[in-house]
Amino acid sequence: MTRTRYALVGAGHRAQMYVDAITGTHADRAELVAICEPNPVRAEHYRDQLVERGVPAPTLWSPDDLEQMIRDSRAERVIITARDDLHASLIVRSLDAGADVVVEKPLTIDAPSAAAIEDAVERTGRSVVLTFNYRYSPRNSALRQVIQDGRIGRVTSIDFSWMLDTKHGADYFRRWHREKEHSGGLLVHKASHHFDLVNWWIRDEPRRVFASGGLRFYGAENARARDLGERPQRGTHDGRHDPFELDLRDDERLRALYLEAESHDGYLRDRDVFGEGITIEDNLALVVDYAGGATMSYSLNAHAPWEGYRVAVNGTEGRAELEVVERGAVLEDEGLHPVLDPSAVDSAGPASLRPQGERLIVQRHWEDAVEIPIEAGEGGHGGGDELLLADVFVGPGDDPLARPAGWADGVRSIAVGIAGNLSLASGLPVHTSELRIRLLDGRR
Repeated sequence: MTRTRYALVGAGHRAQMYVDAITGTHADRAELVAICEPNPVRAEHYRDQLVERGVPAPTLWSPDDLEQMIRDSRAERVIITARDDLHASLIVRSLDAGADVVVEKPLTIDAPSAAAIEDAVERTGRSVVLTFNYRYSPRNSALRQVIQDGRIGRVTSIDFSWMLDTKHGADYFRRWHREKEHSGGLLVHKASHHFDLVNWWIRDEPRRVFASGGLRFYGAENARARDLGERPQRGTHDGRHDPFELDLRDDERLRALYLEAESHDGYLRDRDVFGEGITIEDNLALVVDYAGGATMSYSLNAHAPWEGYRVAVNGTEGRAELEVVERGAVLEDEGLHPVLDPSAVDSAGPASLRPQGERLIVQRHWEDAVEIPIEAGEGGHGGGDELLLADVFVGPGDDPLARPAGWADGVRSIAVGIAGNLSLASGLPVHTSELRIRLLDGRR
């Protein structure tokens, strides 16, 4: 079997999933021939890992030489796991250089760059695949099936609440995500997952967004208001630590990828969540109207004591409710380094009044509620990551739930967050047609 030649652009933490897939389950179909990363320590980390696994060493490249890398390495597909604000340029350049693209969410962070991707796809005719792994999580697939089967009738409204706890949520305020110019804020970087789920669940497109929110817990101003006192500028230091600090010396991968790479680019992975310079929000609320007539109320909290989400979908014939607890509590004495994203691993938390678990309930009008079984697999996101990677590396088959996502799905997901950011700035509702992306204004 001829193997597809891949290049990896961006060698941070997220790249590991793809390296493992290419050298493991999908080694018979894929080979990693090049790594494009400005920081030599991170690039060499993954190159050495590949060599240790008996794989030929990929060539290493700077982002300035992306086109030459694609040409010289004969890369057929480029996997982009770089910083969010760099996605659009890297996607467009890769397409124009003759490669298809696989990109982590979000597609990009603003409307002009989304339009540029749209133009490049139309100009080149090449493929852009979005890796929306949440679609593949069995619980989310189960809700899609319920709605698709018509068990609650035509959807009229959605109530969606997402809680990020003081481990996972806090981590967005330590790294580059805390700067909206780089991430688009949590409305784009994180919530694009959530908005894609809703678009996919109800098979509809967002049309109008009104947003409210702010930075109300993290950041220097809030620390001063709560009289938290002087704090170290970063978590890697000698002395007593508090639960909000991350010491990179305590985690082998973080040490290798970030602490030992600092001298090359100055990037600090462990900044104080109560420090200066945070420009994203930690509390957000949205009202979103959809083309088909449904309305969603959405909220995101990034400093909750537990992690999970609740979604209720109302229809003309009943209601579906999905409740997920990914981590029931963050305890001070558990140490500084539990898995930051509890959904990314297959693990059970301690027994508590809020046990880790999930439940999907459907109640039709004039009937008792029934629980819908969720058949979870092993691994990250209930086995969803493996299903996603199979679609990426083997190719999507006939999927009745339409889980594989392309660039158009990526645009629809970020449209809510981009419009939400504009609404936060203006205090007014924003129509997605104002983003001037053809896909969203009826001209496509």
